Amino acid sequence: MPTIFIFFGLRFMFYSNDHEPIHVHVVKGKGCVKEYAVFQVIPETILLENHGLKSNELKMSEMVIEENREIIVDNWNRFFNTNAQI
Repeated sequence: MPTIFIFFGLRFMFYSNDHEPIHVHVVKGKGCVKEYAVFQVIPETILLENHGLKSNELKMSEMVIEENREIIVDNWNRFFNTNAQI
C-alpha cells in the first residue's frame, strides 16, 4: 500500500494491485480500515466512493488532491510503470 502523503490524519494512498483510471484512496485512522473514500484523480477530481468520511473531510481531501494532482500522478506512474498524463 504505497502512501503518497498524510495530511491532518488522512492517508492518501493506493493499493499495489490498483487499476486505472488513476485514483487515490483516502483513509482515516490506522489498523483495520473502516472509514475511507476513493477519488478519481484525472481528468478531474471525482468522489467515487465514501465509507464514513465526514463532509468536511471529503472537501479537504478533494482540495488536497487537486493541489497535489501532479504528485499523485507521478507516484502512480513510477509505481505502476505507466506514463499517464494530466
